[in-house]
Amino acid sequence: MYTIANLTPTVCSLMKLKEGLSDGKKYIEEVVDRAEQMKVTSVEKVLIYAPDALGVHLHNQYRSCFDRVKRIAPISVEVQSVYPSKTPVCFASMFTGVLPAIHGICSYEKPVVKIPTLFDSAIDSGKKVTIVAVADSSIDLIFRERKIDYFSEQYDPQVTDRTQDLLKNNGHDLILAYHQEYDDILHKTEPFSAEAIQAMENHIVSFETLAETFNDYWSGYDRLIIFAPDHGAHVDPSSGKGYHGLDIPEDMEVIHYYGIYKKNS
Repeated sequence: MYTIANLTPTVCSLMKLKEGLSDGKKYIEEVVDRAEQMKVTSVEKVLIYAPDALGVHLHNQYRSCFDRVKRIAPISVEVQSVYPSKTPVCFASMFTGVLPAIHGICSYEKPVVKIPTLFDSAIDSGKKVTIVAVADSSIDLIFRERKIDYFSEQYDPQVTDRTQDLLKNNGHDLILAYHQEYDDILHKTEPFSAEAIQAMENHIVSFETLAETFNDYWSGYDRLIIFAPDHGAHVDPSSGKGYHGLDIPEDMEVIHYYGIYKKNS
């Protein structure tokens, strides 16, 4: 099975970027094969939407909700998270293409990743990169000290607004947008509470909103959109609240969605 770390070699392959590290990782064949079938030789623009903690446990119970994601990004790939399934550990693996023992974040801490990342590969190829995230979140902090445009926002709605503006202004080639409401709520309640499910719905609506802008304003490019959660969650029996970080299916199994679009002729 693929892992969340396969996202980086997949995007590098589609954008024709040189990878910084391989670690034996490979691109996701279904995605690259689809691009070849569509005669997309090189993806020019990429939007990655990274909602925190939306694991397979949610997909299995709310399939109709995630069918809306699949309509936008129809290539769905079951992937394993990395252990421990903590947010900075996972996103460091997702955007370096390597396991925690190599990138160095092995617990809930937020140091700057020092090894090559997807973003470095893009920058080295002359691409303009931006990261839009909630201020002081893992994604906001661990990829600093690079030639990236960083936008640290108050919360998810401001991330969405900023990302829409960036798509419309068309000044970047790779945009990463991160949302965290579902993860915040599951820790306060549990993964299937009414509040948590509303947060899940908010993430899906945000993805639909961003995808519409993505297709409206980037229609002149061969482009890629990705829906890429980092891990799942479970109920901690000792507290009755949501938790993640264990090597169990609820925490480790996620689905990534990829959508490839050809430029308007």
